[in-house]
Amino acid sequence: MPRVLVIGLDPYRVPGPWDPEPVATGIQVGMADFADHGVGAETCLVGLDGSDDVEAVVAAALAAHPWECVVVGGGIRRNEEQLGLFENIVNLVRRHAPDAAIAFNSTPSDTYTAASRWIKKG
Repeated sequence: MPRVLVIGLDPYRVPGPWDPEPVATGIQVGMADFADHGVGAETCLVGLDGSDDVEAVVAAALAAHPWECVVVGGGIRRNEEQLGLFENIVNLVRRHAPDAAIAFNSTPSDTYTAASRWIKKG
């Protein structure tokens, strides 16, 4: 069974005046697609509220299993203020999961679609 790690922001720990529920729901929908397709997937959601040592959390998740694919979420990639975090995560993937493909989703709910471009199914 292919294994996919999804690295993203915990919507409940991103500062700002916004409603995290739609993103949280999208993450749940996206993760359910993996189960529906018989693909093992886990999330590694980090906060921007200062409560995580992001590098340590991501490195531990990457070291937990051999991953066929690592999906880096849009919350990390799309915000110019998070460019350093994005670079750090890509380099952590290269270091701790060098055989894993790296994929990028468009929305939390299409995470399986992003990973499916790179994983062997069946």
